[in-house]
Amino acid sequence: MEDDQQQQPESLLPYATWIEDALRQVVVRAITHVGVEGLPGGHHFYLTFRTDHPGVVIPPHLRAQYPREMTIVLQHRFWDLKYTPETRVISVGLSFGGVGSTLVIPMDSLTAFADPFVGHVLRFTAARPEDKPAETVPEAVEEKPAEAPQVVSLDAFRRRTPPKH
Repeated sequence: MEDDQQQQPESLLPYATWIEDALRQVVVRAITHVGVEGLPGGHHFYLTFRTDHPGVVIPPHLRAQYPREMTIVLQHRFWDLKYTPETRVISVGLSFGGVGSTLVIPMDSLTAFADPFVGHVLRFTAARPEDKPAETVPEAVEEKPAEAPQVVSLDAFRRRTPPKH
């Protein structure tokens, strides 16, 4: 009887890609809104991204500490949060060890977005960088199994006021 059941044909349309692109627009809208209006109530964001993705700009000591993936928390003290549609990047000012830095996070590097206040979580597949040599792909497969992303608590590193530019 199992032979009588028809298998669903493989789609020739990239629905999974379209859905992921649409969900990334939810992140864009949330970042844009909060960049203008600020975070309402108890809302806060976790942004998880590939630190080895082209275009990611983070302080060197954080890149050394998080060579593949990092999660930042946008809650109490951050500044200049914005999304730039032309370059498809999120930028935000954060303080690490008392030193202000601007992080640049391309949308294609995002692997997760969460607002724990309302239990909203989105997971993404980071786009494979075209300018990365193909021989680096097996290295990622040979490494130890992926662990849960580490969340960097920024409270200990934050100043009371943002640094002056």
